Amino acid sequence: MFDRSLSLFLVVLILSAAASSAAEPAKPIDFSHDIAPLIKTHCGKCHTNGKAEGSLSLDTREELLKAKAAVPGKPSESELIKRLITADADERMPAKAPPLAAEPIAIFTAWIEQGLPWEEGFTFKTDRYVAPLRPRQVELPPARDGATHPIDRIVAAYFAEHEVAPPPRLDDAAFVRRASLDVVGLLPAEGELESFLADGSADKRERFVRRLLDDRRAYADHWLTFWNDLLRNDYRGTGYIDGGRKQISKWLYQSLVDNKPYDQFVRELISPNGDSEGFVYGIKWRGRTNASQTTQVQFSQNVSQVFFGINMKCASCHDSFIDRWKLDDAYGLAAIVADAPLEIRRCDTATGRMASPKFLWPELGEIDASLPKAGRLARLAELVTQPENGRFSRTIANRLWQRLMGRGLVHPVDVMANRPWSEDLLDYLANYLVEQGYDLKKLLEHIVTSGAYQSQCAAVESESSGDDYVFRGPEVKRMTAEQFVDAVWQITGTSQGKPVAPVALADFSPDTPSEQRFVRASLLFCDELMRSLGRPNREQVVTTRGDVLTTLQALDLTNGPAIAETLARGAANLLKDSSSSDAQAIVSRLYLQALSRPPTPSELAAALELIGSPPTQDGLADLLWVLFMLPEFQLIR
Repeated sequence: MFDRSLSLFLVVLILSAAASSAAEPAKPIDFSHDIAPLIKTHCGKCHTNGKAEGSLSLDTREELLKAKAAVPGKPSESELIKRLITADADERMPAKAPPLAAEPIAIFTAWIEQGLPWEEGFTFKTDRYVAPLRPRQVELPPARDGATHPIDRIVAAYFAEHEVAPPPRLDDAAFVRRASLDVVGLLPAEGELESFLADGSADKRERFVRRLLDDRRAYADHWLTFWNDLLRNDYRGTGYIDGGRKQISKWLYQSLVDNKPYDQFVRELISPNGDSEGFVYGIKWRGRTNASQTTQVQFSQNVSQVFFGINMKCASCHDSFIDRWKLDDAYGLAAIVADAPLEIRRCDTATGRMASPKFLWPELGEIDASLPKAGRLARLAELVTQPENGRFSRTIANRLWQRLMGRGLVHPVDVMANRPWSEDLLDYLANYLVEQGYDLKKLLEHIVTSGAYQSQCAAVESESSGDDYVFRGPEVKRMTAEQFVDAVWQITGTSQGKPVAPVALADFSPDTPSEQRFVRASLLFCDELMRSLGRPNREQVVTTRGDVLTTLQALDLTNGPAIAETLARGAANLLKDSSSSDAQAIVSRLYLQALSRPPTPSELAAALELIGSPPTQDGLADLLWVLFMLPEFQLIR
């Protein structure tokens, strides 16, 4: 059997080294609450909002690192700490002020020790871009260089302005794999790629995308993951046993199957019926909780984040240090859903002031405080989804662009106050969604059929999140946990379990092609493999998952029992298939299924040697493992 012990040995070495150097774990630093106030109070006058005395700017994490004043993980080597603790009054910081006390110095030290965590997208600059609220009409640039699709006309003008060479077009095989994984979360079905390559029609890509979107079950199975993360919906976990939390699975799945218009979808979430009320009422936490964790304040945080890309968590304790939102804004939204008068609490301390129901943008409309809760929620649903609320349509357009292209027009997706790299493109997509009756499938189709989407992935030159970012094309994405597991099951025929989401309630057409497919990972309880691959517990809103391979993931993929058992069963299934008894045919079929390409001559030779002649179960299990560990398999390019 192929020896995986070397990979496991390397992982163990990494773990051992980390363990030997690790001290007792410190309390995690919260940038918004622990660091931002200290910087604003003690450093802001000289080192923020464009000021950089001594060549040190603390406006962003990137500028701090550029100044080399702090070395992540090494406070003893960081000039910032040296300046805080020195006895030399001329060198000590803050300048012309008393020395900092031990506690704030300890916080700064722990912050550096923990790698300088920073609120994503945050800057101390106050003269920032102001995101528009109302829709803005966009005049499309003239077509150039054959770019006729509206998205491509905007992107072509952008490339010309920024002197960017347009990336090459994806070949057919790469397009089919990318589109299939992005639209329905599955690898191309067996035979689908060959049929597509043999098709000489000029419109075959458009027809392929339409066929994917018309597969209602595959679409719903895939996008259920996106919405479960975003709406904090899961099938078990905190709150479900004692009634402190409610699933919206039945309503959500049927909404996806029916392709419910997005404005109606959101109205039913905010002003809910019985099946959709779980999102509004959040989680009733057991035991002692602070004021920012009540169900009413959760409502404020979740509505703001999910539908507007606003971080209201900081403003749930005090006026935000990271954007313009105030404590009264957070509580004004929370009061809409409150059953009784709601006292405003600052940092968990009563203020003696009562919150009054208020929308985030009063210029779009007000909420009558005398209305019963159901009436207040219905009014809020109207205000959120009205066509004049451009923030609503821009936020979901940005989320879908990010999901398909690897990075949002606004980055990060939960900081919609940031400037998009193309204001015209964001507004165009938001307006297109409204014009199409809030049909999310039509927006997805519009993006996927553009030349911008069908371009080869661009090399990422930097991690810039500021105004200096330049779009060069789509970025590489990692498969989600569910995509990876589905792909493995798809190839090995090893899907197991009955759906825990109510798929049987959906009204499918008898000729739906995916009716005979396996039960997808999105419909099952999270297992250890999916958990290690990044599927969250959904007790918090999750809008993007981590894209960096962790040590736990490396261990589970190297020699974890779940992947090992699946490989063994998959190899046995391959041997049972009489049509795959020829070793070369097995290898060629697996490469086509996994990578959407045939093996190279050298890969074929190595694979044949690995599986043996005749093929053995152990040999086939090893070949499957090799394929599944390839970055080419795990990445969507």
